[in-house]
Amino acid sequence: MRSVVYPGTFDPITNGHIDLIRRTASLFDRVVVAVAVDTSKDPAFDIDRRVELAELVLRNIPQVEVARFSGLLVAFARNHGTPVIIRGLRALSDFEYEFQLAGMNHRMAPDIETLFLTPAEQYGHISSSLVREIARLGGDVSPFVAPVVQVALRERFG
Repeated sequence: MRSVVYPGTFDPITNGHIDLIRRTASLFDRVVVAVAVDTSKDPAFDIDRRVELAELVLRNIPQVEVARFSGLLVAFARNHGTPVIIRGLRALSDFEYEFQLAGMNHRMAPDIETLFLTPAEQYGHISSSLVREIARLGGDVSPFVAPVVQVALRERFG
């Protein structure tokens, strides 16, 4: 079975994330969406809510599992039998950071590969932080997130 892990904070999960997950699911037998517990960011949603929202929007993709993770990603990948890490690249600015992460992960775990995917053109500008900011300021986030996430953001930010 070909397995892959797609890690992130998913705060919130966006249509861009969903696009990458669907496309990854067409390439792999099993996709573990790993929602990070440890984050240097100030999340809008706690880990339980982020996992719940991811499960809700991904429930129609049979080979997708959602799991929370803490600690080193390579340790999580090994423990879950996922020898491949998928990372999304939206813009050139993402590349430097993601390249550095991939290099460190490879140094710690040479048996785990990192693959990069770019989002479909209509999702290239979407980021969770921008979606949170739009929601916080009362804007319409419906083009960027699934309806259930839109409701959660409205409840969170009023």
